[in-house]
Amino acid sequence: MGKIRIAIVGVGNCASSLVQGMEYYRGINGGSPESGLGLMHFRIGPYRPQDIEVVAAFDIDKRKVGKPLGEAVFACPNCTKGIVGKVKSGVAVLMGNRLDSVSDHMDSYPDMKTFLPANRKPVNVAKTLKESGAEVVVSYLPVGSEEATRWYAGQAIKAGAGFINCIPVFIASDKVWSKRFEESGLPIIGDDIKSQIGATIIHRALTNLFKERGVKLDKTYQLNVGGNTDFMNMLNRTRLKSKKISKTAAVQSQLEKPLDSQDIHIGPSDYIPWLNDNKVCFIRMEARIFGNIPIDLELRLSVEDSPNSAGVVIDAIRCMKLALQRKLKGALISPSAYFMKHPPVQFTDSAAFQMVEDFIAGKAAR
Repeated sequence: MGKIRIAIVGVGNCASSLVQGMEYYRGINGGSPESGLGLMHFRIGPYRPQDIEVVAAFDIDKRKVGKPLGEAVFACPNCTKGIVGKVKSGVAVLMGNRLDSVSDHMDSYPDMKTFLPANRKPVNVAKTLKESGAEVVVSYLPVGSEEATRWYAGQAIKAGAGFINCIPVFIASDKVWSKRFEESGLPIIGDDIKSQIGATIIHRALTNLFKERGVKLDKTYQLNVGGNTDFMNMLNRTRLKSKKISKTAAVQSQLEKPLDSQDIHIGPSDYIPWLNDNKVCFIRMEARIFGNIPIDLELRLSVEDSPNSAGVVIDAIRCMKLALQRKLKGALISPSAYFMKHPPVQFTDSAAFQMVEDFIAGKAAR
């Protein structure tokens, strides 16, 4: 069976939760199914969480570059809650290519959550991926890293690795990029990871509930605040174009007739430092029921942001391994539909769940 050898791009909060979570599930009762609290799947094919191994990691922050991954995941500006006390990983974090991964406005923040780029020369990423034997590249770049995401996707292709795009830059859902992976004989899962129980998945579920119960949705908003580097980064509204498209399309896709743009607002709202990695979401839905009578729904969700996405990525990695073994290529429709906000093709979450179950069982081609 062997290990699933992955490389991580961006050793931020999300990577920290993923790496800590792998250690957590590896250490409980030898990783038995009974200890799989919080996992959507204990096994995917033959693979358990402890079968994932990080063989390469890239970052640009001087507090992480050159450090063992087991130390770097706890370094500033990371601020997510700890899952385990320590991580056993001697893999050194290497200097990646900065490109547009750091917004200029971050330099104006004096607190420790800003990025502090290292004064080092980037390594040859494609060569490193090949030498490490990485089969899967997981991209955790900051929102708005359009150029950097495309560059790392290209490096994955050069190295012959599958690519999981966790951020809202359109790669798997872009026909040109999807074709590039297909022509290279490589699979890709994307774009923009859904949380396990997050703002988008709940908003989609409620939208579907309204539709199935004959309720006419007229207006809705989703506002999100948090205190991690992701929210600090998104204070630069020019980096939010793809994010807003992704989150809005995820909800609009559940309606038979999309709402007018003036009647739906979905996106990050503000950065509140003391929230750290806690994300607070506010959803409001204004609708009409029987007899044209109005109904309003308001919901508040508070959740640790990074573990919420790690619970999905740990499944995406194992689905990617199955795809590599089956020699699948191009965008993986079923895993992307279930794990991502902006997949190549949108489905309801219940349909996507069954699709990914069929994919895991080998009943669905892709």
